[in-house]
Amino acid sequence: MGFFWRWLCAFGLLAVTYNPTQYNYVRWVLDFGRDNLSIAVLVGLFLLIGYIIYLRATLRSIGTFGMLLVLAVAGAMIWVLYDLGILRLDDPGLITWLALLALSLVLGIGLSWSHVRRYLSGQSDIDDVDE
Repeated sequence: MGFFWRWLCAFGLLAVTYNPTQYNYVRWVLDFGRDNLSIAVLVGLFLLIGYIIYLRATLRSIGTFGMLLVLAVAGAMIWVLYDLGILRLDDPGLITWLALLALSLVLGIGLSWSHVRRYLSGQSDIDDVDE
């Protein structure tokens, strides 16, 4: 259940930042950011903190190669669904949602990977600590 919440938060972070609807940070800043600059900067900083947390944890746990591998698996899954006729890719909004889903899977797996590795191997990861 822990992975689900980590993935859901990653999806939320990405979807709040940008999605194909009119309800996202990018669209709000473009439309109203000039009138509410202090709020736009504050919310942008909170989003940046979220991205730093997720990207730092993901890069430390699975690295760039792992991120590319998870994206490749997600892309292959979308390709299979398209080839089987289950998924149609003629809607740009759907493509954006699928991209958000794939990217959130990368971030969710990256944040959860230490837990998975500990479960599978029985070994815990620790950060290098100067004594």
